[in-house]
Amino acid sequence: MRSADTLRTAPGETSAAAAHSEPNPPRRSASRSVMALGVVGVAAALLNACGGDSDNSAAEQAALVAQGQQIFRFDTFGDETQWTDTLRMHEVIRTAVDPMTALSVGLKVDSQALPAAVVAGIQNGSVDLKSPATTVALLKLDAVVGLKGTVETVNGKDVLTRVGVTCALCHSTVDNSFAPGIGKRLDGWPNRDLNSGAIIALSPAPSAAAKAVYNSWGPGKYDPRFNLDGKNGPQVIPPAYGLAGIHKIISTGDGDDLAYWNRYVGVTQMGGHGTFVEPRLGVSVTNGVDDLITAKLPALQAYQLSLAAPPPPSGSFDAAAADRGKLVFNNAGNCVTCHSGPEFTDANLRLHSPGDAVSEPEPGGAPSYASRSATKQYRTAPLKGLWQHAPYFHNGTVATLDAVVQTYNTKQSLGLTAAQMADLTQYLKSL
Repeated sequence: MRSADTLRTAPGETSAAAAHSEPNPPRRSASRSVMALGVVGVAAALLNACGGDSDNSAAEQAALVAQGQQIFRFDTFGDETQWTDTLRMHEVIRTAVDPMTALSVGLKVDSQALPAAVVAGIQNGSVDLKSPATTVALLKLDAVVGLKGTVETVNGKDVLTRVGVTCALCHSTVDNSFAPGIGKRLDGWPNRDLNSGAIIALSPAPSAAAKAVYNSWGPGKYDPRFNLDGKNGPQVIPPAYGLAGIHKIISTGDGDDLAYWNRYVGVTQMGGHGTFVEPRLGVSVTNGVDDLITAKLPALQAYQLSLAAPPPPSGSFDAAAADRGKLVFNNAGNCVTCHSGPEFTDANLRLHSPGDAVSEPEPGGAPSYASRSATKQYRTAPLKGLWQHAPYFHNGTVATLDAVVQTYNTKQSLGLTAAQMADLTQYLKSL
């Protein structure tokens, strides 16, 4: 098997990890930035040729989105303090997490970050996918989606010395175009394969009781309140696409924009340096003595709001049945009462009491998730891209869209026929 050292770039080239060490920016990340900014520059030149403030604003917005993409994919906000200094995940990864293990817990690899020699080595089996050293080499290439590693050469060997996480860990996946778990990035798509609890439980730092909770979550779920209130009720990782024009971003509608939740997650969950305060929950968390989050929130939000929901794949639904299902949606199914407007949600107008939610009670006797939130209520979920992110409801208690329709029909006594329910399902798949 090829050793991890063979994943280094050819003589005369600068490795991605070496270029990413401070004070210089990453070669691969920088190249993407240069490409993005190059596009922005061309756009700006064309726009400026026409003149007008609106044209300049469009170019500035494009530059902000390009900056936000880099933050979303590669910025840890200094959370190595948590993942390295406290949880010691760098030790776990460099000694026990080989690529096969990483893929088995839902971590993804960006195939576009892999040099041609590495691609060939994976294809012909000469790259050892059962060696933790290979994982370190992939981190050095910025190829593990959502993980950011610092790799240093010690006695001629690459050693992972620090590691942190980025927004992309939970809110990106890949298209599997190279192999299962390896492909082109799909930013905004929830990683429903990610077993975040099992990953955290690998750390030697948590107590046995905490590890039991983490291991109970399973793939695609995470409890963003557990470390604050000590209650266990994991939620499905939500999509981060299709949010433009929607003010209530998360399932309980806490905050009036995406930046609110980005700050909450960045500080209280990722462990990034900064401050989050929520008087309604009695939460006040400050990490570090610097603020590595606030200045980045506008660009990060701009990028996330630029991510459109993915259209359904061709042939994935029955178009004629979907047309009939739209009538059910707007009439007998009463769906449009809450799933209204172009984004299929009334979240900008109101929130709903837990009694209106067909997704409760929570599984396993867990307390209502709304009761653990700032609003104590739920927002109506937008429906664009619904086909992509099973399982459904905030707690993932329903596996298919057919089951979603059946649940509503039963709990709200809609009286839909089997044919109406089948047509409504096809309409939901078409959104």
